[in-house]
This record gives sequence, structure tokens and C-alpha cells, in this order.
Amino acid sequence: MTGTRLTVRVDFGSDRAIGPGKIALLEAIRDTGSISQAGRQLGMSYRRAWLLVDDMNRCFREPVVTAQPGGKEGGGAALTDFGQDLVRSYRAIVAEATAATETRVSALEASLRSSGRSGIGTRKLSLRQAASRRG
Repeated sequence: MTGTRLTVRVDFGSDRAIGPGKIALLEAIRDTGSISQAGRQLGMSYRRAWLLVDDMNRCFREPVVTAQPGGKEGGGAALTDFGQDLVRSYRAIVAEATAATETRVSALEASLRSSGRSGIGTRKLSLRQAASRRG
């Protein structure tokens, strides 16, 4: 598979989910030791990163991230043991799903039109972009 990839999101009912974005944030927090730095690394504001961390901490019985307030000395953040397990479990789910679907995804990819032709679905637009084009 060249540019094709399987994306996995686990929905826990209608209002809770974990997917590639939240896992990437957790990995960046693990690597940087900072919610702020992790957010910047992923191109998001501190507020957005903090809201995602807060959402994950509220979603599970155990927190996924612990944070120390900032200030002159600077704060810090770290994944809890549960947070580390969550990342490992999600990555294992993705690896297993990718392996299980590789043949079918490759067949779908082989069925695509060449990228030089314009057709339905060749370009994703956000809702905001689509609305601005209409009006």
C-alpha cells in the first residue's frame, strides 16, 4: 500500500473516543514531558491540547496524564502507567487491524482512479472550507 492507510478510532458510545490524534498527543507528551510542547509539536494550541488531555482523563477510571502547574520553574506532564498502557493497547489494535485488513485495503487501493483525474473524493474539504466556497 503506497499512500493508503487504515485509520482506527475506538468509540466508547456516542460521546467518548480514542483515535490517532489523541494517541499522537499522548506520545508527544511522553516524549516532551510537556502538554504545551506536545501541542506545539502537533500544531495545536495549549488550550486544545489541555482540553484533549482533560477529556481523556475524564473518560477513563484512571487518569492518563499527570501534570504539574507551570510558573517560573516550569511545569511538566507525564503519562501515568495507565496512559502508557493505553498507548500500547491502541498501537496493538492498529497493528492487528492493519494486518487483518491488508489484502482488502490493497484491493480497494488497486480499484482507485489515478490521482491525475478529478473525481469524487479526490480532495477532502473541511466543513468550513466547503461553506466558504458556497457563499
